[in-house]
Amino acid sequence: MYHTSIVPNRTSDCSGLFRRQDGKVSKQGFGKAFYSTLSLWDVFRAWLPLASMVYPDVLHDVVFSCLDMYQATGELPIWPLASGETRCMIGYHSIPFIVDAFAKGLVPELDVPYALKAMIESSNRNPNGSDYYTSLGYIPANRKAESVSTMLEYAYDDWCIGYFAKMVGLEEIAAEYYGRARNYMNVFDGSTGFFRGKNDDGTFIEPFNKLSPAREYTEATAWQYRFFVPQDFAGFSYLLGGRDSLARAVDECFAATDGVDGFRSDITGLIGQYAHGNEPSHHMAYIYNYVGQPWKTQEWVNRIRREMYSDRPDGICGNEDCGQMSAWYVLSALGLYEVCPGTMQFTLTTPLFEKAEITLPSGKVLTVTADKPS
Repeated sequence: MYHTSIVPNRTSDCSGLFRRQDGKVSKQGFGKAFYSTLSLWDVFRAWLPLASMVYPDVLHDVVFSCLDMYQATGELPIWPLASGETRCMIGYHSIPFIVDAFAKGLVPELDVPYALKAMIESSNRNPNGSDYYTSLGYIPANRKAESVSTMLEYAYDDWCIGYFAKMVGLEEIAAEYYGRARNYMNVFDGSTGFFRGKNDDGTFIEPFNKLSPAREYTEATAWQYRFFVPQDFAGFSYLLGGRDSLARAVDECFAATDGVDGFRSDITGLIGQYAHGNEPSHHMAYIYNYVGQPWKTQEWVNRIRREMYSDRPDGICGNEDCGQMSAWYVLSALGLYEVCPGTMQFTLTTPLFEKAEITLPSGKVLTVTADKPS
């Protein structure tokens, strides 16, 4: 819990003044404070759902800080630090922050048309290949590095926009962005069962090595991005041949005996080709819940909690990444995980404790009990 509360950082002073992304000094207009050091690519996965339960005031102000950054620059932030934008990661993951907080009623004063405008404009102007993504339905690997990872994460963010539009009754926009969210299918190779880089002429990049941290993937191999379709496991399982095929694919990931073919410092905490030390793998153990095999979720989550965390100085198996590694542990210890932030749908595993209580933003108390905790 300590690790989950170190960042983001409040950068507004005691009077509410802060330096905006355009260099001007301003005063926070919506929230109580302005926040930066937003490792959005990392923390949308587990820190965001945890914050929605235990740090709702911080999450509220983070959402409005993101919208202030949009007002200053014309784009929602990617990875802001102090009053600057590092652009050091992929996707446009401010969007699940806005959508998740809105869906859970944590930003009641949100200007919905303005927020939707910010999300749509940001989805179409990201310089990391969004022009190709919107025109071709994928990002050519011979034009942009990290093309496969980027477009898979764009597809998830687009699903969030569609979900937001549907919540506020804008069906045409919802249909458009739900359609964009299916773009992940455009880089799926049925002959290998993996997402692969494509050239701008539509051919797959050759040769293909699923064990290599190739330039088409972000801090990962094809294995670690094989399952990043949190918005559509039903559609993804269809591509693989059905729910049983998806379950077998996850089995193969955990059971793989081949190591990573090459060096990438971020790929740590390995169980087979599952890499708990970096974020793209964090939802994988929970996929079994979506294919009718929850006992495997319970088995693997328990093993990850036991083997990948300790109270030693080296007690986290990868980069903490602004609280994400610890947030995964806290949620998993409670027996809850929001695989697709924005949906308000938490999937379950065996809790670590006989009883845990969380006072929710509504004031209600969520009590989790287990007859036989792990």
